[in-house]
Amino acid sequence: MTLLILEGVDITHSRLVELTNLADQAEAFYEWVEERFQNVLSRRETLEQLLQSASRKEIRKAIADCYRAKQVDGLPLLFDGVGRSYQHSKACYYFFSWLIRDAPQQRLAPLIGRMVKNSRRNRTELEIDALAALICKYRSNVKTFSWVAVREVITDRLEGSRRSLKGHEKEAIVRTALLAAFQTYFAAQSNYGIFAGVEIADKQVMVGAESFDVSANLLDKDGQRLCRVLVPIKTRETEGGGHAHLFTRDIRAAINAARHDNADDYLVVVIAARNWSSREAEVLRQQVDHVALFAVSPSEWSEFNDEEQERLNRFIAAVLDGAIIPKAVGE
Repeated sequence: MTLLILEGVDITHSRLVELTNLADQAEAFYEWVEERFQNVLSRRETLEQLLQSASRKEIRKAIADCYRAKQVDGLPLLFDGVGRSYQHSKACYYFFSWLIRDAPQQRLAPLIGRMVKNSRRNRTELEIDALAALICKYRSNVKTFSWVAVREVITDRLEGSRRSLKGHEKEAIVRTALLAAFQTYFAAQSNYGIFAGVEIADKQVMVGAESFDVSANLLDKDGQRLCRVLVPIKTRETEGGGHAHLFTRDIRAAINAARHDNADDYLVVVIAARNWSSREAEVLRQQVDHVALFAVSPSEWSEFNDEEQERLNRFIAAVLDGAIIPKAVGE
């Protein structure tokens, strides 16, 4: 990221860049909802126009269709402030709550809980009822449901959830980049290639004795995992290459654990460190499926630059197309 220096003071707004990069990945979900509404209502207007003009009954029908979409249809992702994807029905609940500028967890969830007790009806059906009613009642107050406006709301909500999830900054950078790669493919293809869906894990995963900071599950039509993209993140405030060999040794242990657990899993290594040994970097590239190397201090690292994001996009596209297979142990 280019720093903004004024009178010798760094006033770079890095958090804004991180959050808007993440919010931009939700556009694929917005466009997917727009298409579902158009198909259900047999109308070609934009999502904003449909939400402003459709009847409450029509809006309820379209929201219900979004909720009930199956994995086999190819589902886009929605996520929290550190890039962890929501289960699909929860993603729909959050998205439509955000559309009407409501707080799905703090304000709306307790009210729907009371509705469940009063009516003994299914919670999902009551969520859909409430969301349709809120949109119809308050759409004149909201004024616009355009993507530009919704993007601002999502950015604000992501910032709130990130504040409550301190300590996950580096994982958030990588999850954002991984989400961008998957959403770029989905936006172009409206599917996930040879897989039915994708799920970004909400925490580190253990494989044997080794931990992987970020991972993505690639799913079949029944929502079962076929394979994973496993990502260890290595960061060091170092000016020399001496740590590189130790890092490579640690990563090699992770590689061996992952390959022996499931030879179909893909391995992506992300490194942020000054003066990383080019020789060790080349060794890693021979052993894992993809390497993203950032020659900066971890404290200065806040995003994938355009070049590394494009490289990751191409790698993920090749995985989803079935064009590459994971490297075997010893390759």
